[in-house]
Amino acid sequence: MKKRVKNKKKEVVAIIGLGYVGLPLACLCAEKSYKVYGLGKDRKKINLVNKGISPIADEELDEWLRQVKIEATTDYSVIKKSNIIVVCVPTPVDEQYNPDLKPVISATEGIRKNLKKGSLVIMESTVNPGVCEEVMLPILEKSGLKAGRDFDLAHCPERINPGDPKWNVRNIPRCIGALTKKGCERAVKFYKSILEAAVTPMKSLKEAEATKIIENAFRDINIAFVNELAKSFEKLGIDLIDVIKGASTKPFAFMPHWPGVGVGGHCIPVDPYYLIERAKMSGFDHKFLKLARDINNSMPAYTVEKLQDALNQIQKSVKGTTVGVLGLSYKANVGDIRESPSLKVIKYLQELEPKIEIYDPYFPDKSTIKNLDDLLKKCQAIILVTNHNEFVKMDLAKLKKYGIKVVVDGRNCLDKEKIEKLGIIYKGIGR
Repeated sequence: MKKRVKNKKKEVVAIIGLGYVGLPLACLCAEKSYKVYGLGKDRKKINLVNKGISPIADEELDEWLRQVKIEATTDYSVIKKSNIIVVCVPTPVDEQYNPDLKPVISATEGIRKNLKKGSLVIMESTVNPGVCEEVMLPILEKSGLKAGRDFDLAHCPERINPGDPKWNVRNIPRCIGALTKKGCERAVKFYKSILEAAVTPMKSLKEAEATKIIENAFRDINIAFVNELAKSFEKLGIDLIDVIKGASTKPFAFMPHWPGVGVGGHCIPVDPYYLIERAKMSGFDHKFLKLARDINNSMPAYTVEKLQDALNQIQKSVKGTTVGVLGLSYKANVGDIRESPSLKVIKYLQELEPKIEIYDPYFPDKSTIKNLDDLLKKCQAIILVTNHNEFVKMDLAKLKKYGIKVVVDGRNCLDKEKIEKLGIIYKGIGR
């Protein structure tokens, strides 16, 4: 981590939202000599940031916050002191998968009340094409200022991959669109001043908005494809993991994706719905995207069915059996539970009335048990939902030692042959 540097630049940056996207961006801007205000709603998190402590479980962010200066606050009036305002708020969906733009609208209203001439407003949150012009722009212009004349409006969709040792907020290339050419040039200049990566200008706000949607829809569709293959190949008696590895030997026109217990996180299971719903408003039905979402949403229930099938092989019912759930995070080695398939796995399990034990080293407060060994001692069956290193590297001999009868590997990360040689029933996804 670089040493603290003094703020020398005249421009001041206000970042709205201090989560997985906003907080690293705030640290990066501060490191690059910008005066940075961080805006949030949670006073506890604001206080932590001001003390140099990350409210997100991330050792690198903790270290980074000790090296830079960010003034965190709940007071939107700091926007009056700022030249660049970056919106990094959540863009979730509700229980019916309808896009929820309330955080975006709330942040935009806060900007509108404090907007000054010469400001650059940048939207980083992932939205469907049209949100910047159809939702944000009318609100901002209620300030009496005119976009393109008195202030600039741009969109630079966030790209961040928590837990990735290679790609981070510094070095991931970015795309930028704006209401005007001048606004785009200004936004490009800003991002080039902080990034160690290419910055690509797009022709419009809608093009920039669309880039992030299709990036994640692409992944969702391909994951849905292999998840459907997993269900098919189980009937055919084919190990899909071996097949994907074989197909991956082709040096062109194939990109491996892997089946699993479900798709989680703040992007892939959410972003396609933004495009689906906006296209519906314009009279287009995204059948392909909806089908992919349905397939991926079905995987937690399918994984629980694998547990039922395995227990039936040894004449046991799920009801009354102690089942261990390994992992709550949506991905390996991060403390992020957003849209995690583990939540649905637990929900479907509860309907079958087993005794459930839960362990995730990143969520001790949400775990029912303190460590992995204690969970294994209590359970007759386990479902691995998150491929944390602790689970991937566990001593498989302990499974037999503690009397585990069934292993459902929702991430296909355990040694199938070794587990089966121990006399334990192994069920993977597509294996």
